[in-house]
Amino acid sequence: MPTALAAFCRLLGLLSLIAMPVVAQAQTCDGALPPPGPDGRVAGHFPYGDAPPGDIVPAPAGFELKPYCRVHRAMIADLQRLLAAAKADPAVGGTLRGLSCHREVARQRNIFCRDHSVSAAERAISVAPAGHSEHATGYAIDFAVRPAHGCPDAEACMAASPAARWLIANAPRFGFEMSFPAGNKQRVKWEPWHWRWVGTSPSEPGAAQARAIFAKARAQFPADPGIRDPLKVVVTAQPPVPVVQPPAPVKKGKRR
Repeated sequence: MPTALAAFCRLLGLLSLIAMPVVAQAQTCDGALPPPGPDGRVAGHFPYGDAPPGDIVPAPAGFELKPYCRVHRAMIADLQRLLAAAKADPAVGGTLRGLSCHREVARQRNIFCRDHSVSAAERAISVAPAGHSEHATGYAIDFAVRPAHGCPDAEACMAASPAARWLIANAPRFGFEMSFPAGNKQRVKWEPWHWRWVGTSPSEPGAAQARAIFAKARAQFPADPGIRDPLKVVVTAQPPVPVVQPPAPVKKGKRR
């Protein structure tokens, strides 16, 4: 019996070793992504975990293009103000809608893994790997406009639309900034439709938490347009005025 038990344990060990690469491959689709860098980025994307479920609420009524558009509760007020301003401005040329809102890590994995026609590294240029998407925080929204005027959703042609121009000119007034501008050095595709919320100021309710989550991304790869807080100069005390001593007179020696 002991011999049979030992053989059985060895067999289980071998089976677990065989199964491990399969599990890892299932998690990363094809296992072709590089390991995280010193700042935690994978293929250019920073790590982001799932937002607490209690912080995720339905988007404003009529905003979603799909029935499961949900966002972080902290950004609701600013999003409502942005949508109201856009609706009142005929220059938008349509109605801003929510193409993609909060996406859980599990759902992000499905989205990242569904296209096997290109490598994982190529996919990561336009789709963040699971656990590395701003959408998981609940603070990011992919905007679309209806009518689309012939431009497919989530395509660069949106940048030329009146709606995108309006967002570039006005979204920062409502606490939104473009995460991935053209020519960004983060190695992420230019996404004029993708905007993250960080609040209009650090003192706005919920903004400090959003800014802490995106702190590394904002510091290393600034958004454009982005939220630029005014520089505050605080003088706590008047510095002392330096006293310049006059040079000592030079004594002339007597001629001998």
